[in-house]
Amino acid sequence: MSTKMTEQEREQFLKDVRVGVLSVAEQGRGPLTVPVWYDYDHERGVWLVTDADSRKGRLLRAAQRASLCAQDEKPPYRYVSVEGPVEITTGDRERNVRPLARRYLGAVGGDRYVEQTSGGNGETLLVTLRPERWLTVDYGKE
Repeated sequence: MSTKMTEQEREQFLKDVRVGVLSVAEQGRGPLTVPVWYDYDHERGVWLVTDADSRKGRLLRAAQRASLCAQDEKPPYRYVSVEGPVEITTGDRERNVRPLARRYLGAVGGDRYVEQTSGGNGETLLVTLRPERWLTVDYGKE
């Protein structure tokens, strides 16, 4: 039996709250690989926010592509890996940062996070990864 997820299983897996691991190419080094908060929508793709002047933000603008992997850390192991081009626009604290913080921390914790991190003067980037390639495994199907 195949361990590959169906499209519906893959999309539900990404909609569940997990920390993703984002990888983006960096000239002369291995790729930058960092944990990120993300969200997923079938029409939109995978999206996340980052500071424009962060290493991640600079590399995403330069590479214009990224990969993200989300996984279960308990057996039976499952993961979804997605790769594709990124679209980068100016993010908004209320439309982008707050919903993502609430997704991971709940309403109270998410609002507290936004208030505690709102002092920065840097620009927030909204990064949308448009899936071109998928790799999925669900070892529970064995």
